[in-house]
Order: sequence, then C-alpha cells, then structure tokens
Amino acid sequence: MCGIAGFIGKGTEQDLDKMIQAVSHRGPDDKGALLQNNVGLAHARLSIIDLSPAGHQPMSDENKKIWISFNGEIYNFKELRQGLEKTGKYRFQSQTDTEVIIYAWKEYGEKMFEKLDGMFAFALYDAEKETLILSCDRLGKKPLYWSTQNGTLFFGSELKTLMAHQSFHKEIDFDSLDKYLFYEYIPAPHTIFKNTQKLEPATYIIYKNGQAKKQRYWEMNFKPIPISETEASVELDALLSEAVKKRLVADVPLGILLSGGIDSSTIAYYAQKLKKEKIKTFSIGFKEKSFDESPYAKRVADFLQTDHYHAVFTPQDVIKLVPEAAEMLDEPMADPSILPTHLLARFARQKVTVALSGDGNDELMAGYNTFQAHKLGRLYAKLPYFIRKTATGIIQRIPASERNFSFEYSAKKFISGFEGRPELRHHRWMSSFSDQERNLLYTPEIRKTININNTTTILDALLTDVAKADFESKILYLYLKTYLPNDILVKTDRASMKTALEVRCPFLDRQVVEFVNSLPYDYKYRGWSGKYILKHLMKNRLPPEIINRPKKGFGIPLARWLKYELRPLCDELLFSETLKKQGIFDAGAVERLKNEHYSGKKDRRKELWTLMVFQLWFNRWFK
Repeated sequence: MCGIAGFIGKGTEQDLDKMIQAVSHRGPDDKGALLQNNVGLAHARLSIIDLSPAGHQPMSDENKKIWISFNGEIYNFKELRQGLEKTGKYRFQSQTDTEVIIYAWKEYGEKMFEKLDGMFAFALYDAEKETLILSCDRLGKKPLYWSTQNGTLFFGSELKTLMAHQSFHKEIDFDSLDKYLFYEYIPAPHTIFKNTQKLEPATYIIYKNGQAKKQRYWEMNFKPIPISETEASVELDALLSEAVKKRLVADVPLGILLSGGIDSSTIAYYAQKLKKEKIKTFSIGFKEKSFDESPYAKRVADFLQTDHYHAVFTPQDVIKLVPEAAEMLDEPMADPSILPTHLLARFARQKVTVALSGDGNDELMAGYNTFQAHKLGRLYAKLPYFIRKTATGIIQRIPASERNFSFEYSAKKFISGFEGRPELRHHRWMSSFSDQERNLLYTPEIRKTININNTTTILDALLTDVAKADFESKILYLYLKTYLPNDILVKTDRASMKTALEVRCPFLDRQVVEFVNSLPYDYKYRGWSGKYILKHLMKNRLPPEIINRPKKGFGIPLARWLKYELRPLCDELLFSETLKKQGIFDAGAVERLKNEHYSGKKDRRKELWTLMVFQLWFNRWFK
C-alpha cells in the first residue's frame, strides 16, 4: 500500500518531489522518483511484501524500458509469476507483486487486467511505445485522480498530489458541488475541480500522443443462477475462506478491525480459523451508549479467543480530529464516520501494518436500513394518498431526537424521500439536500451556473448497464457503483492511510462479489433484514446476539454535538459574513438551518455537517 504521483508533459524534479511529498503519509518507508524526458513517476512506499531494497519504486524491467509506480496488492501475483517464468523470457529481480505487473504488461498487454486479482491503482510507462497506462481495481478500493491541462497529464493517489504541481489550475466545478450536496460525496468520474477526474473502478486509461482512451475491463453481472440455499452456503463458505486466506499474506504484522457486527466478525472467524497463532483484533468504544458497539466486539473476541485490543475514546478525542478531516479529505466527503474510523486505524497501527475489515458486504447483501425502508415503501405506496398525506403531517410534528438512527429521524427521511422515481429512493433517503433545498441554498449568481436537475443523470446512465436485472439488483448495483467506491472505500482509504495502515476487504474479493451478485435477492434480503445467506452460514459459528443484532453503523452523536461541543466550530465555519464574502451559499438559508437545529425544531445534522465539511475543505485547499 503506497502513494503514487506523476505527470507526462511539463514538469520539474521539484514538481515531482512536491507531488509525492503531499502523500508521504501513505508510504513512510521509502520514497523514489523518476524524471525521464517529459515523464515523471514518483512513489511513497509502505513496505508489505518483500521489505528489501529490491522493492524500491518506481520499478523497471531489466532493460529500463518499462517503469511503474504501484499502489495496492495483487493477491495472485505468485501464480502470475509462475506463468511468466515458464515462458523463459523474464528474469525477476525481486519477490514483489509490483514486478509481476511489469512483465504481465510485456506478455499480455491490455489483456493483463483480466488476470490481475487484487486492489490496486498504478501508473505504468512504456518508453518504447511512448504510452502511459493508468488503472484502478474492479471495485475501486484504491484511488487514482487525473487531469489534463495545457498539454500535461497529472495523476496521483489523492487530489492533493495534483494540486502540488505548479501548473495545475484549481477551479471549483459547481455542478460537482451540487452533486456533493445531494450525495454527500462527488461520484466518479467527477471531482470538485473542473477538468479533473477520478478514475472509475474496473477502468484503465491509455494515454498516447496527448490523447486519453478510457476502457472498462470488468462488468458486474446479476443474472441469477439456479442454486439451493445449502449449496449457496457451502460455496460462500469456500469463497470467503479463500478470500481471507489470500489477504493474510504479508511480511508485516496483521490484524482485524472488529466492530462487533456480523461482517467484521465473519472476517475475524475465518482469519482465526486459518491462523495457528491468535489473530490480533482491534475495536474502539465511546461513552455514548447509542453509538457504542464495543461490548459486541468484546463478545466476538472472547468467543473466537483472539488477541484483542480495545480503547475507549471521549467526545473530545473525536472532536479534535475534525480539523484533520480537511487534511484527510482533499475533496469534500461528508461521512462523519471517517473520524472514528481514523481513531480505530490509528489505534490498530500501534500493533499492525495490515488490517482486514468487513467493508463491502452491506452493499453486496442489502445490509443497510434503507432496504427495510424500501420494503416498507412498497406497502406504503398502496395506501390511499390522503392517508399518506395525514401520516406525513403527523411524522413532521414529531420532536427532533439526538439518538443514533432514531425513529423520528428515520421516519422523516422516509417520507421526504419517498415521492419520485422508486429507483432513486435510496439515494434520496441518504442525501443531505433535496433539489428544492439546494435551489434555495445557493446565491443567485451560483444558481445560474448549476443545473439542479442533472444531479442524478449519473444514476440513469448506470441503470442502463443493468437494464435487464430485477429491481432490487439494480438498487444493489447502484450502491456498488456509487456509495461503496465514493464514500465507504474513500473513508476507509483516507482514514487508514493517513496513519499508514493498509486495510484489505475480503468481501470485495472478485470471486465473492461475482458469486453473491448471481444469487437470488431472496438469499440476500428476507423478512425484514439483509444478509440472509451469510447469517445462515455463520449460525453456530458466531454468538447468536451477533448474528441477529440490527444494523448500527459506525456513527458519532453528531446531532447533539452540533448543539453543544461542535457548535462553536459550526458557527465559525458557517458565519454569515464569511458566507457573504465567499458568495456560494445564501447566508440567510444557512442561518435558518442552524437555528432550526440549535432550537431542536428540526434535526439538521446532515445538512450542517455537509456544509461544514465543504467549508473546512475550502479553507484548507482553495481559499
């Protein structure tokens, strides 16, 4: 796991050094750079496999014609290497997976992407072909930003690498800002800056003669296969065991991030089963009980007899991290769970360099509370309109609650996002600002530059890819293509790599994803809960209370903190005079949001936090 950066076009050694220095936290073990004619590659290394100097990057083939800067892990690199060695053409100089990619490119060309199994983002330059290759893994676990401006292409693991180049021009894309205020993240390929993109999952770019050609190399398939529940459980068991086994390979200490939910507990189960010694597990807790999952993590650790480490944090510990959010997020992303995720990563990093997590299964197996809302919505839609209207009025009058996932908050989000296209309900339920609210939020000048109605066009385009799938599979596909890579994986990547911890996600193994996507929806969601087939599989392998506990999420008591501990920061960031000078948001509209939340009239936690994160970003990276 590392940081990469570079350019092709105009640039100096100083540019290259500043670019990689911007992500030095991702790779504190070694740093390297190559500037050859108009091509610059740089690398910050976090040593995981082959800790020797032979793993130094940028790395080249023996003829120094092909160079690579690589971030990630290729789990099947040994098998690929064996196949390449059998040809008799290549002499390997290291034991790394990085070197395998170089010779896989020489042997297979663009077809090599079909063979790579792992999480990765890399830049490979073929000097003989004068071609730069940029690529991203199938699910988007490892990030890659890129931009072309004035004849130069810039790229890097984080947006801050591009900003470090003297020729990179920063200009806010207000259509992307509008998307952020709806989704709470900016969906790929868009970024907060004009002429700058995030590389989508399962995609590579070939850049030659000043032209970039983008190509997908993998597609999800939701065509169901005929399979019994017993057969599905047996197959899922084998696939998860193999997925965890592949991710336990490392030349450094390794552990599990354990929340006490079924996903991370399942990963801990397989890891402990596969290891002879006790596996290290890590959890954190909070004093606010409605947000504290640590007793469940302790129960799992005791049950599996892991080597468990636990820490309790105060609200002040989390609040101190808020200014750091702008450093971790050089593009706005309003998921507040990045704060406790970073605390957990920092705590685990004291003992290990690699950690496995349960990320990805909520999107695969309908694990979010929105799927319960989706089922309820089908029943709600059958009610006469006047009854729905009466219910809406009653729900709107329920006093605001500060509790995590309170009935009041969930009910109000349900009715506010219900009307409209059913395919987009999940995104409306999870959004911060509706179309109407965003229209009132901007100043007249900014409103003229934005097309409010274009926010969900990216979802429409994605739905055409799965036009023949059943309705629920379409919803899962949207989660896997938007929320997972643009929120969950961004949060995990930035929170962990800020402290140089590599996080691996067995549920996002290619074979696991393809198999689960092929299962009937009834195997994923049944009754009023998701993950049915996983719960069936893990019965008697984990404590019953872990199997059956409701989805909780890794949240913080944001609604209460915004009234008390975070109120001074909220007032400072959203100060009316500051907003008027900035000229983006209507100061009166923002003031109303603050007053509604402070008074308890309405719960505006999502709206205020989304605006605060943007202001933190603006002050750090653009002002």
